[in-house]
Amino acid sequence: MTREVLTVELRPVESADLDRFFEHQQDPEANLMAAFTAKNPADRGVFDHHWGLILRDPDITVRTIEHEGQVVGSVLVYPNEGFPEISFWTDKAYWGQGITTSAVDAFLREFTQRPIRARVVTDNIGSQKVLERRGFNVVGEAEGFANARAAVVKEYIMELA
Repeated sequence: MTREVLTVELRPVESADLDRFFEHQQDPEANLMAAFTAKNPADRGVFDHHWGLILRDPDITVRTIEHEGQVVGSVLVYPNEGFPEISFWTDKAYWGQGITTSAVDAFLREFTQRPIRARVVTDNIGSQKVLERRGFNVVGEAEGFANARAAVVKEYIMELA
């Protein structure tokens, strides 16, 4: 049995991508999994301000994830506590298909600085598996208030050496 090769492309973010990213952010289950989201994901002004900061920051590398010509998510790296930290968001309609894994693989080939860290809520098993299969290991834990859950949650700090 052969495994299908996924066609995932990473490219610079275009302004039209932001509409799709905003749509992705409207899914309640995706917000719960991400946990650390905007207080009101439906506030387009806050969303546009946040993404404006990301896109203007020369220390942030961000890419749009495309699959079969569709914008399905984003992956980025930003400085946090002295380390580059990777973060990704994939439209829930594409979860469990290997798309996020392929996108993270492609991004890590492009962004080669190591160590690189990631943070993931302890009950977000899908994202943990993506990171573990790329070689990330848990190096610490943190707690923080998660808007999407209106509660303090625990997250793993993971690192790829």
